Amino acid sequence: MEQRHSAWTVVAAVILALGLSGGCWILGKAVVGFKALDRYVTVKGLAEREVPADLAMWPVSYGAGGDSLENVDAALKRSRAEIVAFLKEHDLGEAEILDTVPRIQDNQAHNPNRALAERYSATAILTVRSKDITTVKKAMSLAGDLVSRGVLLVQNWEYQPTFAFTGLNDIKPDMIAEATRNARAAARQFAEDSGSRVGTIRRATQGYFSLQDRDRYTPEIKKVRVVTSVDYFLED
Repeated sequence: MEQRHSAWTVVAAVILALGLSGGCWILGKAVVGFKALDRYVTVKGLAEREVPADLAMWPVSYGAGGDSLENVDAALKRSRAEIVAFLKEHDLGEAEILDTVPRIQDNQAHNPNRALAERYSATAILTVRSKDITTVKKAMSLAGDLVSRGVLLVQNWEYQPTFAFTGLNDIKPDMIAEATRNARAAARQFAEDSGSRVGTIRRATQGYFSLQDRDRYTPEIKKVRVVTSVDYFLED
């Protein structure tokens, strides 16, 4: 009876030892696998393009003066008519035109003790909106001719000609793909230098798109830029 009990004790001990050994082996493999997942490299991929603007917004600021509001209003209307005629003569007759409410100043209210040539002065802005960038730029270069037509042009630093690019959504997919390719190329170079190879993506973050003028002299040419950040696993 005691021999049978001893035999069962030995068998149980062997089974327990095998179980512990197997558990340690499995745990060891899990730790190795966890460490392998810890090996990755973070790289950034850049994509840049130059694109032509496809929308021009040209504000034409003009003014008028007079001793009565009726005279000022009439002068502003004459100037606007001359500007519209000028636009038609330069192939912008179909362009969208936006008008602002005139800003009128009572000069006498600010200088009650001074004799003034005109009591009221006013400024208004007519904005030309067109997708024909070339035609708008040509008309802008000839805008000085409006002075000889009796239009009092006013320099307005608040409202300047602007050129916009509205096709960003159309080029986003290709630019993201290009940035990702550049990121993988950088990861591949790093892996080769470290004696590894690039695995799957661990995490990827798309940067924001920036859109700005190529330079101050050619605002009608835009530079589009995007940077993506990608983590790649490294494998032996």
